[in-house]
Amino acid sequence: MTRVVIFIFCFAFLFMLSPVFVNAQDDDCCPEEDKYGREDELLINEWQKQMDDFNAKKDQLLTQLKKSNDEIDALKRESADRDKKIADAENLLYSSVGTDRNGIADFRKKFDETEKKINNKLGTPADARKSYFNEIEASKIKCLPEFYNRYLAMKSKLEAWEKESAIVVKSNQYTVVKGDCLWKIAGMKEIYNKNNYWPKIWEANEKGVISAPKGTPKTIVNPNLIYPGQVLKIPVLTEEDLKNLRDVKYQVKMQKQAEDRKLNRNKSTLKKKDIKKEIKKDVKKDVKKDEKKEVKKDIKKEVKK
Repeated sequence: MTRVVIFIFCFAFLFMLSPVFVNAQDDDCCPEEDKYGREDELLINEWQKQMDDFNAKKDQLLTQLKKSNDEIDALKRESADRDKKIADAENLLYSSVGTDRNGIADFRKKFDETEKKINNKLGTPADARKSYFNEIEASKIKCLPEFYNRYLAMKSKLEAWEKESAIVVKSNQYTVVKGDCLWKIAGMKEIYNKNNYWPKIWEANEKGVISAPKGTPKTIVNPNLIYPGQVLKIPVLTEEDLKNLRDVKYQVKMQKQAEDRKLNRNKSTLKKKDIKKEIKKDVKKDVKKDEKKEVKKDIKKEVKK
């Protein structure tokens, strides 16, 4: 009985305390909800503010982009206009020297090739002149601003190269003395200082020397025959001449020509000698015949007596 009373009393006590507990629970929960709600609201406001700022910046950048695109389009139009004016001016300039863009491109290629050859001294000066320099020099295109100063420099270098390449002789003529021959003359220090350069002297004088004494041949038909008193031309040797003179085939050719001339002269001399011999023989025969006739006459006279 006592236990039942105690149980009932405890239950009633707990029942009386339960509203206070519930109210206490409610009082503890509500502030938390308000706190989180306010934080979310603050986050939303901050996010919205940032979005507004970003949108404003985006609008500003789009405005700047449009302005830049407009400026680019204006510059493109201006550039195209200037390119057209430049093209028209170039065409007018090219027509003034008698060519067009294709002609300029072809000329530029030849010019660059020749300039490289001369600057690096490739080949010989004669090769440079023959390849394109003479063509460049004759063309009006060289007067264009792109080429003119380079052309003057190239021309100066080519002329200096030609002077370096040529053998300088102290005298452009030589008077033959007794005992001279072309081989000996070419080897003199004041001439070529090279004996085997004699063919150039022969070529220069084959059809006519500068002068010769009366009764002395004025040409050198046979290189093995020169005469005292003949004044020979001594030509300046260019790089092309040197190239030929150093060529073995050229030397053999000239030597063969000299030998042929010598052989022809010997044949002619032999013919003359043979004719003289025959004449002498005939004379001797005639003399012997005459002598025999005289002897016979003398014998007959003696017999008659």
